Amino acid sequence: MTKTVNHWIGGKTVEGTSGQYGPVTDPATGAVTTQVALASVEEVDAAVAAAKAAYATWGTSSLAQRTAVLFRYRALLDAHRDDIAALITAEHGKVHSDALGEVARGLEIVELACGITTQLKGELSTQVSNRVDVSSIRQSLGVVAGITPFNFPAMVPMWMFPLAIACGNTFVLKPSEKDPSAANLLAELASEAGLPDGVLNVLHGDKIAVDGLLNHPDVAAVSFVGSTPIARYIHATASANGKRVQALGGAKNHMLVLPDADLDAAADAAVSAAYGSAGERCMAISAVVAVGAIGDELVAKIRERAEKIKIGPGNDPTSEMGPLITAAHRDKVASYVTGAAAQGAEVVLDGTGHTVEGFEDGHWIGLSLLDKVSTDSDAYKDEIFGPVLCVLRVESYEDGVALMNASPFGNGTAIFTRDGGAARRFQLEIEAGMVGVNVPIPVPVGYHSFGGWKDSLFGDHHIYGNDGVHFYTRGKVTTTRWPDPADAPAGVDLGFPRNH
Repeated sequence: MTKTVNHWIGGKTVEGTSGQYGPVTDPATGAVTTQVALASVEEVDAAVAAAKAAYATWGTSSLAQRTAVLFRYRALLDAHRDDIAALITAEHGKVHSDALGEVARGLEIVELACGITTQLKGELSTQVSNRVDVSSIRQSLGVVAGITPFNFPAMVPMWMFPLAIACGNTFVLKPSEKDPSAANLLAELASEAGLPDGVLNVLHGDKIAVDGLLNHPDVAAVSFVGSTPIARYIHATASANGKRVQALGGAKNHMLVLPDADLDAAADAAVSAAYGSAGERCMAISAVVAVGAIGDELVAKIRERAEKIKIGPGNDPTSEMGPLITAAHRDKVASYVTGAAAQGAEVVLDGTGHTVEGFEDGHWIGLSLLDKVSTDSDAYKDEIFGPVLCVLRVESYEDGVALMNASPFGNGTAIFTRDGGAARRFQLEIEAGMVGVNVPIPVPVGYHSFGGWKDSLFGDHHIYGNDGVHFYTRGKVTTTRWPDPADAPAGVDLGFPRNH
């Protein structure tokens, strides 16, 4: 009998009532293992109502109460790392080590939330005028929502709700319907840690649920991570409804390799950054820009390493790369490789025919490497979101930076060089929100914020770090003037001398 993933509302599992369910497959076998309830508008209302009711007390709870819950939550997440990772592997397909890494990066934000007491300190200026003081504080927003993608079903939700609830908000999470189980476990563990009912709710669904949250009058803010077209839609719709929005979109991340770079290190980095998690991450390196005469040697080194990557089920400890999330996505990724030669690229590695013995119905694709790719080809212009690496050739550093800055995306980027001056120039001249110097995937640690530029971010705030705290709170400034107690009206004795 197929397992059903239901909603988590008001501190308990709530069965879906819409009658609509989505299939959840094991990407390694292609078999449908689970169905997930898809929310109706009425169920959206119920989840938001539970969060709104919980906000009445959670919003005024003490910082000590919130952090006590978060410290217990952090311990429970740590104890259940393998359980969360196993759910990710079963529904997403990524190898267990990748799934554990995802949990670890999510835990960084929980740890940041545990220290929210220092993040929420206000400011005070005394005597700005005669007996006038000005203070500023940050207060919670109310009910906030998060809409998260399939590729990091635990990490991206943990980028959002721990900080949001630490700041005093309540949260409705709408995870991807492709791999929903990890989100429910995260909520169950939060409840076990002592989080009051309704503070964190998990609402499963599709566009009906998304639009319900974007249009709900009791939702004050929306966080989103996903593709650029959907990020643009989320931002436009929620903003039109007066909501605060941070919507992180897609990417085409470039890695510039200068002639002085350590090519072995650059090749290692390119392979791990392009093919890790089967390329299904917005921080994947999908375009390597080789400067000068190093292109042939660099491509040869990348090919040598890529050919050794072992592809197999995520729960096999020997697997280094798992399948793609769905068969439809696998076919779309493959189309970029099969059409590359006609658009001028040299297909160095073609992974489109790859299968795994004993798992022939899985969503498999091998590693593909395309060389001498042109900037007007589909493989370069689109976010493929799969294990396809494009190599472009340029003559100079200036040509490389110009090529990269012409991209409509500006999420992450990297430079490989031994020259500090070149790296410094790159850091200042490149138009991207996150920069790596000899680091291929420059995802910031939890206390710095994550976010891109251009079509990779819609809204003013990056996610987590200081930007995350500011997004989930709003400022208030109070100007105060008190008369001196020595000037109290006649007949009122406060014990102050009247000879000042």
